[in-house]
Amino acid sequence: MLAVFFNLSRQRQIAAIALPMVLSNLCVPLLGLVDTAVVGHLNDARYLGGVALGGSVISLVYFLFSFLRMSTTGLTAQAHGRNSEAETIHCLQQGISLALVLSIVLLCAQQPIAQLLIYFSDASTDVTSQAVIYFKLRIWSAPATLVNLVLMGWFLGKQNARYPMWMLLWGNIINIVLDLLFVMGLNWRTEGVALASVLADYATLLLAMYLLHKSAGAQIFSALKPRAFNLQGSRQLLALNRDIFLRSLCLQAVFVFIAFQGATYGDNIVAANAVLLSFLMLVSYALDGLAYAAESLVGRAIGRNNVTELSANLGILALWCLILSLLFSLSYALLGHNFVALLTSIVSVQQQAAQYLNWMILLPLVASWAYLLDGVFIGATQGKQLRNSMLLALLGFMLCFYLLSHWQNHALWAALCVFMALRSVILAYYLLQQWRQQLFFGIRLKSANV
Repeated sequence: MLAVFFNLSRQRQIAAIALPMVLSNLCVPLLGLVDTAVVGHLNDARYLGGVALGGSVISLVYFLFSFLRMSTTGLTAQAHGRNSEAETIHCLQQGISLALVLSIVLLCAQQPIAQLLIYFSDASTDVTSQAVIYFKLRIWSAPATLVNLVLMGWFLGKQNARYPMWMLLWGNIINIVLDLLFVMGLNWRTEGVALASVLADYATLLLAMYLLHKSAGAQIFSALKPRAFNLQGSRQLLALNRDIFLRSLCLQAVFVFIAFQGATYGDNIVAANAVLLSFLMLVSYALDGLAYAAESLVGRAIGRNNVTELSANLGILALWCLILSLLFSLSYALLGHNFVALLTSIVSVQQQAAQYLNWMILLPLVASWAYLLDGVFIGATQGKQLRNSMLLALLGFMLCFYLLSHWQNHALWAALCVFMALRSVILAYYLLQQWRQQLFFGIRLKSANV
């Protein structure tokens, strides 16, 4: 098995998918860092807190629909492994159809969602009002955001990581430039941060359509006309989306809880948590690049019914995951205080963030395996296991927080560590069960020499 790590051909195959996604994914949290840094230098914590709170809600809303990318990647990768082009087109049709329907639902429901934000927020009136301003502008990117998720998933399922990379890089460059123009140049503050993101999402959609035409030709658009949209007979897609939706709901519930509970400890605490969560987002997006590769590679191996390919890919991805998590922990240990200072010049927020920095040194080592294993189970289209593991981890998070609630904000960070650890352990248990049964989601392990 160790020989797999020195197989340069195999390493290059995996790197062709993993490295573009790791590098491009790093740009996504960099956008969050720019958002934080831009409003963090406005000398008033209400803007930073408002963008953090409103951003948490919009992240919840959009992340709940991340199943559009995940299910499209897994199903397309398996169809691609079976060399069935018709199936891959069908996956794209169903994904875009569902994305458009859901985006209309979101636009119609924006006012009730904003009212829920106000109702459940314990932040100050100033912070809440800024959060609502951000949300009501940002929600108008829904059609572009959801369709982009489907297109990224489809490209990844087809083993093409370059196009999603260009989509992410293009969108983030546009967003950062508009952030600086609207906030620093035109002094639009919260409105400027939100509007920059909306325009960047639609710019990304235009690029994605060009890339789709380039990769599949003009005939792909005739296959995607409304008459081709038909959700009937897509039970596997809908069941998988349901389970991943519930999984995503649990995951985002944790981060929204952290944002809202942190707000009860004061504006400086919610702002400090926003800064530190930007560190975690940097880790998660980098390691999600490996997870995306796992989705694509595992799905293809299952479609080919090739356990040797599957085993080799998992081994290499696990090694890369360990290396990346160690690098992040070391960076935060050595340079964490400098990173905080880059993100905000508000001294009180810097002081609060410094008290919780040790949690950020620990989290990459704990959370990395959860991200990678998510990718494995998505590629295998095993939504049930993903759903169950996340539900159990959420229960563990809430139990830990309430047992340690006298620690206040430290309790939030301790509970987050427990949450990530439980996700990793439970998914690893499911995976170990598969190997022990010599059957990995339809592939009989004893049929190949690994």
